[in-house]
Amino acid sequence: LSRQSAVNFLIIPTMSDVEEPIEEPVEEQDLDLEPEADEEEEFVAASGATEVKLFGKWAFDDIEIRDISLVDYIAVKGDHATYLPHTAGRYQKKRFRKASCPIVERLACCLMRKGRNSGKKLMAVRIVQHTLEIIHLLTDQNPVQVVVDAIINSGPREDSTRVGGAGVVRRQAVDMSPFRRVNYALYLLATGAREASFRNLKTMAECLAEELVNAARGSSNSYAIKKKDEIERVSKSNR
Repeated sequence: LSRQSAVNFLIIPTMSDVEEPIEEPVEEQDLDLEPEADEEEEFVAASGATEVKLFGKWAFDDIEIRDISLVDYIAVKGDHATYLPHTAGRYQKKRFRKASCPIVERLACCLMRKGRNSGKKLMAVRIVQHTLEIIHLLTDQNPVQVVVDAIINSGPREDSTRVGGAGVVRRQAVDMSPFRRVNYALYLLATGAREASFRNLKTMAECLAEELVNAARGSSNSYAIKKKDEIERVSKSNR
């Protein structure tokens, strides 16, 4: 009996020592806190993604259209703000519907010219993305604002048309509508960039960035500005 009591006496304290986990509740608290921190981080990330930015970088909120006549035809704010210039909209189905197409997407579409580039929109979007990066490095401004300024400066305000018939034809100066001004500006900017990059070591993105920056400044080094001045000079002589 004395031996059994001694054995019991030895066993009981050892079991009690083993069964006392001091650090277990602390670990459980730590485990409970970790998912809360993860949830907070996810909430912060989700709340920061509410603002629409082009390519996740360039904001649309501070864009200013300085020509009041072109506000309705340069789609850059509100519902027209997009993450990518690729909305796959059917803008050619009805007249004037392309006025609601985001202006950066319209620039990308203008690059898909001449048969070998037809339909290559992903390539055009990539060129526009690189162009915006280069513009930001050159000017340290929001590149979307530079694009808008270039379009405003490049659209001719006056043109000349053919009037008459039966062999007697003369040219008459006419005002250009705001919608056609935007269309013509996009055409001139894309054409100037294409001609500058043809048989040249410069990439298309570099030439387009240079063209847009010069046009936004109103510099005569821009192909679009030179053509605009030429069109307005001819129409002035035909008033």
